[in-house]
Amino acid sequence: MTDPRIAKMAHLLVHYSLELKPGQQCAIFTSPLADELTLAVYAAALEAGAHVALLPQVPGAEELFYRLASDAQLDYVPPVRKLVLESFDAYLSIGAPLNTRELSGIDPERLARTRKAGAPLMRTFMERSARGELRWCGTVYPTAALAQEAGMSLHEYREFVLRAGQLDAPDPIAVWQQEGERQRQLITWLKGRDAVVLKGSDIDLRLSIKDRVFVEADGRYNFPDGEIFTGPVETSANGWVRFRYPAIVAGQEVTDIELWFEDGRVVKERAGKGQELLTAMLNTDPGARYLGEWGIGTNYQIQRFTHNILFDEKIGGTIHLALGASYPETGGRNQSGVHWDMICDMRDAEITIDGELFYKDGRPVIEL
Repeated sequence: MTDPRIAKMAHLLVHYSLELKPGQQCAIFTSPLADELTLAVYAAALEAGAHVALLPQVPGAEELFYRLASDAQLDYVPPVRKLVLESFDAYLSIGAPLNTRELSGIDPERLARTRKAGAPLMRTFMERSARGELRWCGTVYPTAALAQEAGMSLHEYREFVLRAGQLDAPDPIAVWQQEGERQRQLITWLKGRDAVVLKGSDIDLRLSIKDRVFVEADGRYNFPDGEIFTGPVETSANGWVRFRYPAIVAGQEVTDIELWFEDGRVVKERAGKGQELLTAMLNTDPGARYLGEWGIGTNYQIQRFTHNILFDEKIGGTIHLALGASYPETGGRNQSGVHWDMICDMRDAEITIDGELFYKDGRPVIEL
């Protein structure tokens, strides 16, 4: 018997996150381990009148690709992916891995090479999204691998995922609409501001948000959600930051990252573990050493690190900085095949903006 909360989640994804309309084309990237959610979304999308393409990914195939692919194959962008991102109206990504560390033994240079090849398509995706031509959403379905990463039993993790999505509420969509309203109040205060100073035990950084736009994240592009974000002025970041939370890319973990910025560019990087991967990703292309995003986590129901960026960048009391591609709707201009989020705990830190205290010890302190 399907958990009624999964049916609620499917309804929310189709009608709120993706806003599917009759005749629209929607792709679902998924895994056989997520069949319960995939089928519920598929049914809801068909009932909405959409044309749906199911694109399941076979567990283990990605590892085989990176182990066996030639340089020409690493540089190849699959036409199916191009078709979806260049012409479909919507796509949904359901993460449900069998093994989150599937790519842990892959040469970082091979991972970086495919991202460099995909940079033009990444730009197309972001531009179409910014123009409202492409609706998209990323979510997860609880698997044993994800539960193990989070240090939970599968039952505990399933409850964590569904609770973080407010799916126990009678009307989850209404809850996320209310969250969006709270986020927009913060965004209203931030509009027209410029000079940002972030100071704490793990950060001493200055950047500019002049003429940039903050965007609310209220369940439409990620689910669950809970952040506001913008694209900093590309040449403005100066200072230092340490990310005590691990940063994960392609199943490989980089720990205790420190970055030094000068005029927007990372001029020095250091990691306790994963130095080779960190440097390889930063050398993917020129834009990979510049910030594409500054986000502030607003979901205070998420308070534990799970090794999954979908949840971890939303943790109330944290910020995240993404190296690489900017979201054009924020006014960000940085282009890259990389968009790599890293999380910094701000529960002993302050953020001042144009000399006015905005955030202290993990929470906004302004009058709304």
